[in-house]
Amino acid sequence: MQSGRVFKMAAAPQAPKRGSIRKTRPLVVKTSLNNPYVISWSSLEREDMHFILQTLEDKFKSIGLQKIEDKKKRKAKQRGGLVGTSEEPQEPHGGVRVSGWTPVHTRKQLAIGVNEVTRALERNELLLVLVCKSVKPAIITSHLIQLSLSRTVPACQVPQLSERIAPVIGLKCVLALGFRKNTMDFADEVEAIIPRVPSLNVPWLPDGTQGLTDSLETESLESQDKEVLDTSFDDLTRLKRKLAEGGQAPAATLQPLKIKRLVPNPSKIRKPPKSKNPSK
Repeated sequence: MQSGRVFKMAAAPQAPKRGSIRKTRPLVVKTSLNNPYVISWSSLEREDMHFILQTLEDKFKSIGLQKIEDKKKRKAKQRGGLVGTSEEPQEPHGGVRVSGWTPVHTRKQLAIGVNEVTRALERNELLLVLVCKSVKPAIITSHLIQLSLSRTVPACQVPQLSERIAPVIGLKCVLALGFRKNTMDFADEVEAIIPRVPSLNVPWLPDGTQGLTDSLETESLESQDKEVLDTSFDDLTRLKRKLAEGGQAPAATLQPLKIKRLVPNPSKIRKPPKSKNPSK
């Protein structure tokens, strides 16, 4: 009698069921700081608004500042062509300028547009900044408030600035306009407009007293140059502190800082697992 052999297949190890063991992820909490101060442009009087707009409009018309763009160049830009893509202004045989700013030296005395005004303020190159009130959203020009005050540059928001000035100089819109320190053609206009510009209010920045304090400090240090070289560091610190107290800078009123905790998915609602079978 022949004995039969029974072969048993080894059972394959079962894969762990999906979703049976899941590690709990730590809850992500983000902290955001809200600014308790509300910074806004100071309101401009109606009479001052009309004076500023009329003064600038008459001056631009008398100078004849305009941006002229060639029709061929405009069509090439619309079609995406390469004709007339050079940035330099072109001149025909007659000597009359076809495209570009005219006169060029007058354009170099101005900063037109938000980006150009921002760069000029960062380099401390401006005497006056005017911003259009119809800018939407307002955050496009709100950073110019702190930047202008930190550079002690008079700045204000003028209604209808873009509507009145842009057509005169051949632009579609003028959201910001700055006058550089080397201006010669607009010196009288800037001198007449600055007294009508309202002061800006930023709680943590002094309004115009920083320049006075710096000038007093510079004059005292220059007059006492030899004494400062011989004095110690403590004496120099005391001298600067006295000069700062003499400027009588207005104290900033501090407000409590608001802190928010942002918890994503507070109810811990988890998405169902995706099935491997695409038919389901």
